[in-house]
Amino acid sequence: MNNNTNKKKIILIDLDGVLNNYNGDYKEEYIPSIKNGAKEFLEKLSENFELKIFSARQAFLVKNWLKENRLDRYITGITDHKEPAFLYIDDRCICFEGNYQSVLSRINNFSPWYK
Repeated sequence: MNNNTNKKKIILIDLDGVLNNYNGDYKEEYIPSIKNGAKEFLEKLSENFELKIFSARQAFLVKNWLKENRLDRYITGITDHKEPAFLYIDDRCICFEGNYQSVLSRINNFSPWYK
C-alpha cells in the first residue's frame, strides 16, 4: 500500500459495485472482476486525494484483490467501516441535499445502479 505522508483529503471508496463488477450476488470468498475504468479512475483521484477502501469483506481478500489488479499503489488503507472522510463513494447511498421529503422519496424508490 502507498504510504502517503502529505496531507491530502481522504476519500473512502466502496469496493463492491464501485470498483468491481458486483451485481448483488455476494460470495464470501470471491471478489468479482475489476470494473472497466476503475484503475484509471483511482489513478486520477490519487493525484489529489488519499484513497481508502471500505468493504464488509475480509481485509486480506481485499488487499489481495487490489494487488492482483495493480490498484494497491493508489490505496492507503482498507477498513470495514466508514471512517471520517472528505467524501464517500458508494453504490448504496443517497446524498442529502437539504430536503427531507426528497430524501424520503429517493429512499422509497431506491435501487442500486446494477438492478
